[in-house]
Amino acid sequence: MSSPSVESIRESVQTTFWLAHLLEYMEQRGGAVDAQGYRDVVTRLQERLLGPLPDAALAAVLRTYPSAVEVFENLHYAHAGLSCASLECTVLSEVLAARLIGRVSERRPHRH
Repeated sequence: MSSPSVESIRESVQTTFWLAHLLEYMEQRGGAVDAQGYRDVVTRLQERLLGPLPDAALAAVLRTYPSAVEVFENLHYAHAGLSCASLECTVLSEVLAARLIGRVSERRPHRH
C-alpha cells in the first residue's frame, strides 16, 4: 500500500475543515435544518475524522469547531470517553449528576 500523496492529504484536510465549518454553521444558525442534510454532513465528517489526517490538522479542527469535537468524542467514546472535554467540566458534570441522583432518590417513597 502506498503512502498518501501531499495533494490527497491537503484535500483531506481541506474537506475536513470545510465539513466541520458547515456542521458548526448548521448547529449555530438556529433555524430549521434539513435532517437528511445534517446526517449527511455528520456522516462525511465522521469518515474524515476516522481517516488518515495529520495530527496537527486534527488538533486544529478540534480546537476550532466544538461541533466536530462532539462528533470525534462520539466516535471514540468506547475507548477514550469524553477525551476532549476539560477535566474541570467532566468532574463538574459528574458532581451534578451525583447530586441529582441523590435528590431523586430522597424523593422516592421507600418500599418495605
